[in-house]
Amino acid sequence: MRTIVGLAIIGIVTYVALKLAFGVAGGLIGLLLSLAWLALKVALVAGLIYWLISVFSPETAKKMRDSLRRESM
Repeated sequence: MRTIVGLAIIGIVTYVALKLAFGVAGGLIGLLLSLAWLALKVALVAGLIYWLISVFSPETAKKMRDSLRRESM
């Protein structure tokens, strides 16, 4: 009887630990995916704005490219 109760307690503790671990991991994965989705949206909007600038004002787009290249060096 004592062995059965011990195994039951170990099983319950293991279940709670796994539930907690996967709950936290799931929340972190959800947060990271949300941030990745937001970054993708920002990148698409920035790319669209840059494309519009390059179409309507190529000289301004060239200045932007040159300034980014200078800062990265």
